[in-house]
Amino acid sequence: MAKKLMRTTGDEKKIAGVCGGLAKYFDIDPVLVRLITVVMAVWGGGIIAYIVAWIIMPEEPAGYNVMNKS
Repeated sequence: MAKKLMRTTGDEKKIAGVCGGLAKYFDIDPVLVRLITVVMAVWGGGIIAYIVAWIIMPEEPAGYNVMNKS
């Protein structure tokens, strides 16, 4: 099954699920992605990039996390 970039709806979701979705796609810790996002927001551009990703990335369908756990 091909990997899909989607916003998370489960435990990884804090605000919109963007960081959790990116972390799942790249198979890294969501906390690391959140830290990078905060640093980018402080230095500029991070907030705009987050909002754009929030709009563009589709949300996971219901039950997606349960079906794809390995």
